[in-house]
Amino acid sequence: MMNQTVSTKDPAAVAREVKATYQSMFPNGNRLFVPGAFSWATECFTGGYADYQAVDTEYHDFEHTLQGALCMVRILHGRWKADVNPPLTQQFFELGLLAILLHDTGYLKKRDDMVGTGAKYTATHVSRSTDFAAGLLAMKGYSTNDIKAVQNMIRCTGVDATLTNIPFHDELEKIVGYALGTADLLGQMAADDYVEKLPILYDEFAEATNNAPPKSSVVSMFSSAKDLLRKTPDFWDKYVKLKLDRDFGGVFRYLNKPYPSGDNFYMDKIEDNIRRLREVIANEENTTRFLRKYHAFVL
Repeated sequence: MMNQTVSTKDPAAVAREVKATYQSMFPNGNRLFVPGAFSWATECFTGGYADYQAVDTEYHDFEHTLQGALCMVRILHGRWKADVNPPLTQQFFELGLLAILLHDTGYLKKRDDMVGTGAKYTATHVSRSTDFAAGLLAMKGYSTNDIKAVQNMIRCTGVDATLTNIPFHDELEKIVGYALGTADLLGQMAADDYVEKLPILYDEFAEATNNAPPKSSVVSMFSSAKDLLRKTPDFWDKYVKLKLDRDFGGVFRYLNKPYPSGDNFYMDKIEDNIRRLREVIANEENTTRFLRKYHAFVL
């Protein structure tokens, strides 16, 4: 999908923008870092890493990761241009990028796992992602402290995560983690096909619930694809907006152009998506027609 002229279906296109942004911020930085990080992520999600299969979840696919990565880098770049304290360092930009690229590796299945899709791990994917990241980064020679920082950032993506319980080492690590959590939400919800992919998201939740029913998790909040469609506008208005502003410290505002009070492409695009979704759920006939078009069957 196109997102401000960059196709998030094209890992190379996203990597080019991220590399250009990185070099503008850190002209003396490691020119091999961004291509290397994207190469690692591509290997992980296409079945080229260790004994893991290629990703087989249709909503939380590699494009979802690329959407988040692009958004996060734009947040960090906006914050860098705003010249606020503590200043973003090259080290934490790099760790943040690794964290967003690896934040959904918990959906990946081992090669001998032939049952269902990685969606069955929805309720545990955050902890699985932190474990996956630790193994990969240790193999790449990262220090224990750097690995812990990446894990803490990934923990910010848990929908029901208690952010105050995450053992951040310092303020900058926390800020980058909040940028990651923010980008994970904005990147997917601002996608051109977000509304069309919501029935697929429900399928992932249903598989997760059927495999290991959690008693207090987002995966068990919806009784059908139709129910998820109807509840998503309130999810945006009453949960995500509050989380972005209160829990994640409003770092989404670094996307405003010009900063601090200009237009925000991501927020505007999400509002457009929510308006479009409200039209879909305006009446039973609209909803049924939509699900017949974008879903194999009406749930």
